[in-house]
Parts: sequence; C-alpha cells; structure tokens
Amino acid sequence: MTSAITSESPAMNDTKQGLPVTIITGFLGSGKTTLLNHILTNQQGLKTAVLVNEFGEIGIDNELIVATDDNMVELSNGCICCTINNDLVDAVYKVLEREEKLDYLVVETTGLADPLPVAMTFLGSELRDLTRLDSIITVVDAANYSLDLFNSQAALSQITYGDVILLNKADLVDETKLQDLERKINEIKEGSRIIRTKNSQVPLPLILSVGLFESDKYFDSEEHEHDHHDHEHHDHDHSTCEHDHHDHEHHHHHSNHLENDGFISISFQSDKPFAIRKFQYFLDNQLPTNVFRAKGIMWFEESPQRHIFHLCGKRFTIDDDQWKGEKKNQIVLIGQNLDEETLLKQLENCLCLPSVSKGKGFGK
Repeated sequence: MTSAITSESPAMNDTKQGLPVTIITGFLGSGKTTLLNHILTNQQGLKTAVLVNEFGEIGIDNELIVATDDNMVELSNGCICCTINNDLVDAVYKVLEREEKLDYLVVETTGLADPLPVAMTFLGSELRDLTRLDSIITVVDAANYSLDLFNSQAALSQITYGDVILLNKADLVDETKLQDLERKINEIKEGSRIIRTKNSQVPLPLILSVGLFESDKYFDSEEHEHDHHDHEHHDHDHSTCEHDHHDHEHHHHHSNHLENDGFISISFQSDKPFAIRKFQYFLDNQLPTNVFRAKGIMWFEESPQRHIFHLCGKRFTIDDDQWKGEKKNQIVLIGQNLDEETLLKQLENCLCLPSVSKGKGFGK
C-alpha cells in the first residue's frame, strides 16, 4: 500500500508514532512568542509543553503560573514551558521524563534559524521512537517582511519547510501588499497553505492535531479510539479524521474553535473502500490550498490494514493499524472558505464503486 503513495519531501519521511511535535519558526518580531502564548493559554483539557530559548521573553501571565524552577514553568491549565538551554535533545528528555503524560510538544526556533536541523533532531536522533514530527508552522511578519528577506537562506528554508504559513500582522498592511507577499511565498513554495492572522490568533485545530481532532467532536460514535498505539508509520508530503457510521453520510460541522473568519470542518463517511490511486490523485491534484488540516480512518481496497491519516499543510502521515470492527472510511477536512459540495464529490470519486451502484450518495 505504501508504495502507491509518493512523497514530496524525503527528508521528512521516516517518523514513528509518539508524542506529536510542532515546530514554530519565523523571523525575529514575526509573532512567534505571541503565538506561543496563544497556545499555552487556550488549551482545553490538553497538557502541552512549550520549549523556548528563553521563557522570560514570553511574559507568561502570572495568574496562570502554579510552580517554577530555573528552567521550567508549570501553568494551572496543565501546560508547561521549558527552556532549551544548550541542547534541544536534553530539554525534550527533561519534558518526557515528567510523571504527567503530555499530549503535545511545541518547539520554538530562534528567529534566524533554519528549521530543518531542528526537524532532523526529531527525525534522525534517539528521539525518533518517542516523538512524531506533526507540523512546522512558519510565522511571517506581513508588516515588516521586506521582500529582500526572500534572498536569505534562513527565510527561504522557513518557507520551504513550513507546512502552514501564518501571514501575521495582516491587519497592518493593505490587500495589495498581502497579495504580493503571498505571490512571493508561492514562488518559493508552490501551493503554500497560507493563513492571514492578526496578533497570531489562529484556531488551534489548524496548527495542532492531538485532542483537537478527536473523532468524537465530529462523529457520533460507539467507540472513542484515540490511536495511541504503536503503528507502522509512513510520512508523506501532502491530510484527514475518524469514527463510526454507515453508507455515505456527509456532515458539515462548525467547531467553537473554527467559527471565525470562515473556518469550517467538513466530514465524509462511507462504508465502501477507497482506491489508493484515486485518493493519491485527490491529494496531488484536487486538495485545495485552503485545506490546512485533515484526519481520518482510511480503508483502501488494496490493503487489509486500517490506516490512520493526518495531514498538515501538504505533508501527511499514514499509520498502519488493525481493524477492530466494521471497515469504513471517515475523514474530516478543516480549512477556510471551503467548497463543501465539490470536496465531498471528489472524495466520493475516490471510492471503489461497482459498475452499478445502488447505495446512497451524490445523485442517487
């Protein structure tokens, strides 16, 4: 099954299931610290750890702090903030060795850093079996991002390896400049997933996956599977969601986290399998750039396995697992100003349908 799915980014390929990691990158002053504060203060029932070079710069609200030592701050909502000091790997181990189980890890790079070496720390070191690189989020300062910076190797790398690009401070510049920046970004990375933001305010389901994508928020299900197992894991560059229903039932859900600025989630469910080549075509040629996240439980006709699918930006992962019940496809797409009807028809076209179909569905 995996040989049929190709990858745009071999360097990002070989991760395994573990604590999901998001890397936040971007030039000095772009809004990374504001985004970190947004993440730390808006977690609902999740324990997130944020690794930073100097947490004194974050200015964490004292009302939230319950404990602190030289290198770590604990917050009342269960999140922690830890300084990286000299060695990223040591800082990650310090977090992983804590008694409380964490749901998510966020790492901020320095403003002048190429994010790839940080990503490779999780992909190519002893952390590979303990963590899973979930996404790279690049924050761009729309108000001060001189186009000359596109000649900087670090700036090029930040855009090239970013799964989702936050065009921050979009309220401070006019539409012409925003479009010019978006055009330049797309010249560096065609089909970039770009979200315009103000004060780094972005719905967290668009940049973090664990917990915020749990299937029970989108499906009425008999069983709530959280997929914290050991899987064979395949990571590719291009995403979706999960839970239980029958036939072709299509639901459109608005989440409290997503209602602003045209963000919506669209779910697709079917009791028929997908054809791998058709789904590959959908990912390569039809998935629009305004789909930022996706997750799903996948059933491919060519494979006996149950497949757990995550997508952020253009990168996706597929974990192999065993079926525990009736086989079915369940997918959620999350994005901005999505054409629901077109996307559902395109997913419907990925199904392996017999020459004469009598099931419920589009046009039936």
